[in-house]
Amino acid sequence: MAWRGGDQYYVRTLPAVALHTSSNHLSNQRQGYQSVTPGTGYQTPGPKFTPHGPFQQKSSIEQIVRKRPIMSLAALINAVRNIDRGPATAYEANNDKLLLRFYDVLMRTWHLGFTSFGGPPVHFRIFYQRFVEGLGGKTPWIDEQTYQELFALCQALPGPGSTKMLFCMALIHAGFLPAIVTLLAWSLPGAVGMFGLSLGVQRLDELLPDIVYALLSGLNASTVGIIALAAVQLAEKSIKDNITRILVIGGACAGLCYNALWYFPTLMVIGGCSTAVWDLYGRRNVAKLRRKLRRQDRAAELNTEEGTAQTSIPLQQASTTTGVQRRTVSKDDDAPDTSERHPGPPSESTGDSIRVDTQSHSLSLKWGILIIVGFFASFIAILVVRGTMDKPPLELDLFTNMYLAGTIIFGGGPVVIPLLREYVVEPGWVSARDFLIGLAIIQAFPGPNFNFAVFLGALAVISTSSPTILGAFLGYIGIFLPGITLAVGFQSCWRVIRKYPITTSVLRGMNSTAVGLVFTAVYRLWEIGYLSSDASSGQSLGKEPFWLVVAALTYAENAWFNVPPAIAIIFGGILGLCWYGAVGR
Repeated sequence: MAWRGGDQYYVRTLPAVALHTSSNHLSNQRQGYQSVTPGTGYQTPGPKFTPHGPFQQKSSIEQIVRKRPIMSLAALINAVRNIDRGPATAYEANNDKLLLRFYDVLMRTWHLGFTSFGGPPVHFRIFYQRFVEGLGGKTPWIDEQTYQELFALCQALPGPGSTKMLFCMALIHAGFLPAIVTLLAWSLPGAVGMFGLSLGVQRLDELLPDIVYALLSGLNASTVGIIALAAVQLAEKSIKDNITRILVIGGACAGLCYNALWYFPTLMVIGGCSTAVWDLYGRRNVAKLRRKLRRQDRAAELNTEEGTAQTSIPLQQASTTTGVQRRTVSKDDDAPDTSERHPGPPSESTGDSIRVDTQSHSLSLKWGILIIVGFFASFIAILVVRGTMDKPPLELDLFTNMYLAGTIIFGGGPVVIPLLREYVVEPGWVSARDFLIGLAIIQAFPGPNFNFAVFLGALAVISTSSPTILGAFLGYIGIFLPGITLAVGFQSCWRVIRKYPITTSVLRGMNSTAVGLVFTAVYRLWEIGYLSSDASSGQSLGKEPFWLVVAALTYAENAWFNVPPAIAIIFGGILGLCWYGAVGR
């Protein structure tokens, strides 16, 4: 095999090969090759160096083309195929030209929007395997510590958790614009699918065949089981102490008692303030009170023991024993209460491992603050504009409700369900039946569950002269924009604000309250999940005990036997058809 450099040829040093052409002698030598002076057959010895192109994996096409080698087609295809492995060094940011960074992130993420079934828990596991462990021989983007910090940040902020996680990893690795491309590749397949579903639902008759209602009821019952499991799992993760346990229970109970657009955000703010007050003041005062009460109890016990000792042992021995007991009690009472420690910021890595390059594409603290302030300014402006209009257009109402939902949703997809139902079904934009159809289908779709907003947005504008694709677009932008914007802003500020305990305290309380609202979603879906020709808007699943069986089976399948949620929900629909064949006719 030959390699040409200008007018000089290089041949592998197996047999010596003479090549005839006129040329000046070149000094460049390549590893495994020796230069041949044209017309002489003389092999010039020289230093060896590592070749590029198809002979060594590089991170960009630019480095391959720069040497302009003459290579075989197979070698070229192999070189291009290996570019998606990224930089040769783990945790190294991609600093190539913009188009090459687009190609890099697309080759690593283009298929995830089509294959990532199972919701956020499965999404996080896929991301960890691909971008931390380097599944398939790929170069890791981030390390374990960076992954855990991003996970905590994305879970603490509103919006779609797995979508924010993928966006932040792409932002660290390749920059802002490639992260946008990654977001589109991740979310658009499911969004297009939900928009197509909305076009089909628009053409459904008001009354459907009974077998269709049985299928939908089975899907809804299995969806209730999946969301109930999500509520339990989220609660187990969010409960760290008694105050978070109280907030989860309180959020669930309060969410059942009242419904209003302002109600859920208010509950979350109350939850955040509660943990902040408790962590900064309440925990310390309660610990002092406990120590004081403990000392009083010990003092009373010692007084009783001292009186008894004076009647049974000599005075000197009693005094010595009592003195030892008093000193022991004093030492114990002065010890700090470690039953509930204040949650501090994540610890810094002190090992010798390679650190992730998080600075190449990071925004400055100034830009992060500007993004956060600008977002909240836009949020307030949208609410004020709608509030000042006597009869705002439905398109503005829709975008405002989606923007509000995307801003106050903590906990991801399961939490979005009760909010979106209040924001699109209660105003009469979408029927309860259509809402339940979309809800059942989105659970079996790949990608983020927030694509449900695309389906609802398309249906909401049917009564207006606007095209349905406009409603889908407003739903998509409104639901995704807040979480992504806040993730970008807080990621820039995270290394500063994470040092202040009040930051983690507030986010911890808001997250715990939001998890409580997931239990509210379970109850509300249970109350409207049973569809029939007599109640196409939904009635309680409890009216037919078989649907409780379906919900319990779905819960057990996913929790104990690791059946993917999509498969479990489809199985619930099949059980609904079986019920129709047995007793539903």
